[in-house]
Amino acid sequence: MKVVAFNGSARKDGNTALLIGRVLDVLEREGIETEVVHLAGHDIHGCTGCRRCGERRDRRCARNDDMVNACIEKMTASDGILLGSPTYFSDVSTEMKALIDRCGFVAKQNGDLFRRKVGAAVVAVRRAGSTHAFDTMNHFFTINQMIVPGSNYWNVGVGLEKGDVERDEEGLRTMQVLGQNMAWLLKKLA
Repeated sequence: MKVVAFNGSARKDGNTALLIGRVLDVLEREGIETEVVHLAGHDIHGCTGCRRCGERRDRRCARNDDMVNACIEKMTASDGILLGSPTYFSDVSTEMKALIDRCGFVAKQNGDLFRRKVGAAVVAVRRAGSTHAFDTMNHFFTINQMIVPGSNYWNVGVGLEKGDVERDEEGLRTMQVLGQNMAWLLKKLA
């Protein structure tokens, strides 16, 4: 079993990465292989609506000038997908939104590539807006017929400066429970 995580933060080692790491630590302790893909430093272009993914049906986006096709391959090869983003103006980062849009269109146009995979989202936030960012990523999972495990609260960690989420005890507990529930679900589905 494998879970691939996508860090949508501009900072590879910021609060979003710390939250993702907490979930992945639990998964690894449960014997699940993990991988992190950092979107930081990569120009990820938004969907142009060309619809060639539906015409070609080759499990690839027609754009081949960024990392999205490699991300689609990683998602397709995994059993679970973890998406993480900071909160930017009450939503996900631009890179995460572009990834969601393009991977989602390709998946839908190619027979629901991510159907019945496990999907979970984590959000880093300074104060407010995290619920909308959380919803954005969960909408990606549900439209792609994925199975979303819950936690004991919304999967949010609070902090502004790098490392601040380490002091959010409730947020860290939430990530722990999310990892446990994701591992349990993956094993039940295996």
